[in-house]
Amino acid sequence: MTIVRLPLFPLNSVLFPGLVLPLNIFEERYRAMMRELLKTPEDEPRRFAVVTIRDGHEVAPSAQGLPDQTAVPERGPTAGFGDDPVKAFHSVGCVADAATIRERADGTYEVLATGTTRVRLVSVEASGPFLTAELEELEESAGDGAGALAEGVLRAFHQYQKRLAGARERSLSTGADLPDEPSVVSYLVAAAMMLDTPSKQRLLQAPDTSSRLREELRLLRTETAIIRGLPSLPASELTRGPTSLN
Repeated sequence: MTIVRLPLFPLNSVLFPGLVLPLNIFEERYRAMMRELLKTPEDEPRRFAVVTIRDGHEVAPSAQGLPDQTAVPERGPTAGFGDDPVKAFHSVGCVADAATIRERADGTYEVLATGTTRVRLVSVEASGPFLTAELEELEESAGDGAGALAEGVLRAFHQYQKRLAGARERSLSTGADLPDEPSVVSYLVAAAMMLDTPSKQRLLQAPDTSSRLREELRLLRTETAIIRGLPSLPASELTRGPTSLN
């Protein structure tokens, strides 16, 4: 069991290995994190861990938006996450490697990171300017029948795309060919499907690739059947996730 300690970045969305994460950093706790990461030489990975928020706020409330205008806004690394931050987060997250950290003139940062390895949250430390965590790195095992399941998921995903494009009354643009490596397929499809955050989190923490693919096949068939009965859907990009306010 490999334990690592990394800066912790909680989000209201799920990051999967291999997926790109753009971030707009403006809160002081996360600006401090970026300043620390910039101390790492450019030829070394600038790593932090992304965990999905179970209960709390990605961005700390400010005084302007509070019902009580005399209240002092929450500050510090645990703002928005309660007295015991570890309870506010899902236990499985993903390490992110920041390929680009660009500081703007106003002191905020533009960051582009990529998910790499799944990790399990062991403990959270809040004594510094930003949260850090002890994390157990999780190996990705294939499970039984991953190859055949990946083929089935890809076929179902193409049907899902077609139904989604038709419900939006727009042409289908699939871009580059999808990969055939089962684990890569499982993460790409999990990220691309229009699912709520708890469903995506369940896919991230699946015990192996086969289990994830099996659940995706079930979800794809269910979602495709639902879309078939809808006259239209709001327009949005299938493979583009929301950019965090942070």
